[in-house]
Amino acid sequence: MSILAVIFDCDGVMFDSRQANINFYNHILSHFGLPAMSFEDIEFVHMHTAVESLNHIFKNSLYLDEAQEYRLRLDYIPFIKDMVIEPGLIEVLDFLKPDYGLAVATNRSNTIGTVLEINGLTHYFDIVVSSLDVNNPKPHPESIFKILDFFGIEAQACFYIGDSLVDYETARSAGVLFISYKNRGLNADYHVDRLMDITGLVSSDYPDNISRQ
Repeated sequence: MSILAVIFDCDGVMFDSRQANINFYNHILSHFGLPAMSFEDIEFVHMHTAVESLNHIFKNSLYLDEAQEYRLRLDYIPFIKDMVIEPGLIEVLDFLKPDYGLAVATNRSNTIGTVLEINGLTHYFDIVVSSLDVNNPKPHPESIFKILDFFGIEAQACFYIGDSLVDYETARSAGVLFISYKNRGLNADYHVDRLMDITGLVSSDYPDNISRQ
C-alpha cells in the first residue's frame, strides 16, 4: 500500500525543545519557590501533556492546583526562542507537501499553534491534533485515528514519526507504520537519524542508512 500521509510529533522531532521545556517548567516551579526539575522529571515532561507534567512535578506539593492555573495564564512566547528547528525539517516538508497529507500529533496543548505560527510552519499541515483536541492524549491512539479519519485513509497508508516510547506506543496502538527519529532503542518499523531520510521511505528506493526492524 502506498504512503498517503505523514504525521509528525512536535517535541524531539520537529524541534529540539528540551531546553524550552526545562525553562518553562522550572519557571513554574520557581514561581512557587520549589527546586528545579530532576533528570527524571525532565524526561517525563518531554513526553507528556502539560497537565500530566505538572501533576508529576508537583505531586508532593500543596501548589498543584495553583500551578495548573498559573500555567494557563503564563505566556509561552518567551520560551519559544529556546526551541530549535530540527535540521532538514523545512526541506522535508517542502518535499512532502505537494504529494502527501501532512499532520501533527502532539501532547502539547494550547502552545502548538503559536509554535507553528512563529516558526512559519502553519501552512504545511492539513491538520494539527493537540492534547486539547482529544479525550485521550498519547499514548492513546485517538489523535492518530482522528488524523486518519480526516484524510480518509487506512492506517497502513500512513507514517508516524516520533522519538519517544510514548510515540512508539501510540503508533502501535493505531496500527500505523512508525519511524523512530534519533532513537534506535525503540522497536520501530524504521529508524532515521536525519529528517531528509524520510523522503526515501515514501519512495520506492530506500537509502542504505535507513534501517528497518
